[in-house]
Amino acid sequence: MSKTPSSEPVYVLGRSHGETARLQAQALLLEPLTESLFRDAGIRSGMKVLDLGAGAGDVAMLAARLVGPMGSVLGVDANAAILETARVKAHEAGYRNVSFQQGDIQQLDLDQDFDAIVGRYIMMYMPAPQAVMRAVASHLRHGGIAAFQECDWTQSPYAIPSSPLLDQVWKWIRAAFEESGADTKIGPKLRQLFLGAGLADPQLHGDRWIGGGANWGGYEHMANLVRSVLPFLEASRIATAEQIGIDSLCDRLRQEIVRQNGVVIYHTLVRAWAHKP
Repeated sequence: MSKTPSSEPVYVLGRSHGETARLQAQALLLEPLTESLFRDAGIRSGMKVLDLGAGAGDVAMLAARLVGPMGSVLGVDANAAILETARVKAHEAGYRNVSFQQGDIQQLDLDQDFDAIVGRYIMMYMPAPQAVMRAVASHLRHGGIAAFQECDWTQSPYAIPSSPLLDQVWKWIRAAFEESGADTKIGPKLRQLFLGAGLADPQLHGDRWIGGGANWGGYEHMANLVRSVLPFLEASRIATAEQIGIDSLCDRLRQEIVRQNGVVIYHTLVRAWAHKP
């Protein structure tokens, strides 16, 4: 399946219970960076927030902590099943200021007065991200905040000293995402998307994880990425389960880095925030 300009990206990570668990583990790694974005952008107590691509609800609950009981958060996602997970999590965590709605952001009947609209790893899957950003901005009050995080895979993760296994792992991951039609370089395009939607010139910041040692969580994160895209890899004839050796991949990756006392520098995560004039 080759990407064409009019084709809609496939969600290459799938919709399995394992993928939901991976998203929740990923959320723990990303939470400090996302919280910094929200605080820098000015999300605070009492605000009304729209979370685009809410998934399992982790971003929505983070926003809910910042806006407090006087504020509210609405999470929107096209996947009804994962929103059930989000609702259960929010209820069990005691959040009464969070709700979730299933559907396409460009077709839902939403209020026009949100104080902030946020999203993480969502624009990369949009077939027409500029149109989505315009639709998002239409729900933002004047003076409101847009705050998004997206990836930039211009430079792949790499290890010092070099790790042949890490290089191969990322070739598999990159091949799956690019074959699916996802835009793995959407992060640097956020400024263009913001300006095209009538938002102010955004503040921009880039983050990269750096880790090593036996207890670093990055090995499991990358191995689980491969696990989630494995059905797509096999269906696309990019790689087989036998070639990948998924059950031992995390341990082999850890051993190769630790044996060299090495470090891994992950890809860039771009965060952008701006107000609506």
